[in-house]
Amino acid sequence: MRPLRYSINVTLDGCCDHNAVEADEELHVRAAEILERADALLFGRVTYEMMEAAFRPAAGAQALPASLDPFAQTIDAAKKYVVSSTLDRADWNAALVRGDLADAVRRLKQEPGKGLFTGGVKLPMALAELGLIDEYEFVVHPRVAGHGPYLFAGLATPLDLKPLERFELRSGAVATRYEPRR
Repeated sequence: MRPLRYSINVTLDGCCDHNAVEADEELHVRAAEILERADALLFGRVTYEMMEAAFRPAAGAQALPASLDPFAQTIDAAKKYVVSSTLDRADWNAALVRGDLADAVRRLKQEPGKGLFTGGVKLPMALAELGLIDEYEFVVHPRVAGHGPYLFAGLATPLDLKPLERFELRSGAVATRYEPRR
């Protein structure tokens, strides 16, 4: 069974708005390394559309900074699964996931491969409540945003996690990996 891994950037006060943190070159290199551990990405509609707008190559589009190349190339090439009841199609090397979320994700996890990766806010919360996430990584940035959205706001049941690894970035952000205590 391939594991489902979740990673998100978050401020000290729990804000997980992607505009609330500074994404430097080291953070993008780390993100590309995380994505390399997966052979498919699982996104909700909002995260899929945000990633597509930022990283799908388009004719005549302004070139991304060179520091983003490994991350952009990795995410562009990856197989993507999009959980959405509102999208009619997803065509960026993507397939729509419909129906019962738990059943659909369990089927994806049963497929052979290195792993699945998810990001974002709403879909990972639903996956966490279903007990489907096998590994969490929180990259906590030394910033207080003073606003949300907040990580796991409204979670029905607490998540008990066991630390696996801790890594400090030059920016002062700290990445910590956990697995659920079962």
